[in-house]
Amino acid sequence: MLRRWVLASLVACLPVLAGAGQAWGSDASSTASYLRANHALVAAGHAHLGASIAGYKGVLSKVRSQCPHAGEGSPQNPMSTELSNEVIGAMVLSAGKPDRPAIATYLRAVKGLRWSSGAVTRAVASYASMLGKLYALQVPDLCGDVRAWAATGYKTLPASTLSFDKVFYPNWVALGLIPPGIARFESAQDRSLAKSAARFEYQLTNVEAEAVETWGDVMDALELWP
Repeated sequence: MLRRWVLASLVACLPVLAGAGQAWGSDASSTASYLRANHALVAAGHAHLGASIAGYKGVLSKVRSQCPHAGEGSPQNPMSTELSNEVIGAMVLSAGKPDRPAIATYLRAVKGLRWSSGAVTRAVASYASMLGKLYALQVPDLCGDVRAWAATGYKTLPASTLSFDKVFYPNWVALGLIPPGIARFESAQDRSLAKSAARFEYQLTNVEAEAVETWGDVMDALELWP
């Protein structure tokens, strides 16, 4: 009788144990796939740093040559803030042009990844969605938009500025994400990849901080207030 009860208990536990094993396997494989994709993304960004810096500095060169003082006499108000955001967007997307193939590869690689942790799954899905929306945008016509605003006596922003900012600003993310909570699913190899990616991300963030000076120069060249 006792042996029959033990056997019945083991049989009852099998689906739970199998489910736990499947979840662990899914967590491990999803983590390995994600960290490989993330590492490739930030490694590409790091490799393209020189081109990316030239890209965002190219926005300044274009403004100085094609539309200097286009916002001369413009007010500082919510509309000027919208155009400031467009300046940032033009710089971000210009800097990110060399990274677009790597971004597309990353988005394909992480699509559909799942973890037993809903928080990790949501973090990855949310980041991928934002990155995809961000780089679906094209570099805006900054000179044309500032001139269009000036043509209305600085009373009405062009629709192109409003539609661009509506997508750009909520989806503006940097390259690379190590989602909180993923560390508990990492193998030793995964941890090594994550550490390497973190170093790349740190260097990319430093370059983004340096771009603030160029943003100020673009605003000055256009004679816009943030």
